[in-house]
Amino acid sequence: MTKVLLVEDEESIRGFIKVNLKRQNYTVLEASTGEDALIIAGENSDIKIALLDVMLPGIDGFEVCQALRKLYPTLGIIILTAKGQEVDKLSGLSLGADDYMVKPFSPAELLARIKALLRRMNLPLAAHLPIDRISSGPFHLHRQEKKLYKDDKEVNLTPTEFAIFNLFMLYESQALSRDKILDEVWGRDYVGDIKVVDVNIRRIRIKIADEDHQHIESVWGYGYRFRGDLTDG
Repeated sequence: MTKVLLVEDEESIRGFIKVNLKRQNYTVLEASTGEDALIIAGENSDIKIALLDVMLPGIDGFEVCQALRKLYPTLGIIILTAKGQEVDKLSGLSLGADDYMVKPFSPAELLARIKALLRRMNLPLAAHLPIDRISSGPFHLHRQEKKLYKDDKEVNLTPTEFAIFNLFMLYESQALSRDKILDEVWGRDYVGDIKVVDVNIRRIRIKIADEDHQHIESVWGYGYRFRGDLTDG
């Protein structure tokens, strides 16, 4: 069964989420503090998803997010924020979270987000193509291993970042709208902020040292275009 780390200091909310996750056959590990969360994570390397409340006693959800992302680069992370806290959403995403949920939320919406994130982690786009490895310029994408290399050095990407880069390489040199990226990576039923696309691409640019935006070009008012081989065209 898929193992989920639930980090929430309010017992009533934590219990409510736990019940709904267990009904869907998830194995739930609970923590009420960031410190406990990191201990549990260190002892359970098979955790697939982490649900992190931002406001925690001791170290907050942002610090936990950073630590978990360093410990497990491919872990799926969803942060839980208070209603209307736009800064919290963007901060969490910039620190490595894959998605966010705004309280209060329905169990159905949370379960849908978790399933969507697991789909991204399993890279459904690989299903309809026989090729496992794609190369362009200095980039080599190993789709089944979920690894990206630039100049033969591995680039550590989150599951969402990897799914975006996979999409870029499949549609190389084509302009992709933000809506297209959102639909393909997050799913057509995603109801979050479209800014999640920009935040993830900003992180990717940093990780691949694309400061001049030559490999990932911004298409003003529309979206992005990827070019791996800058000598081609």
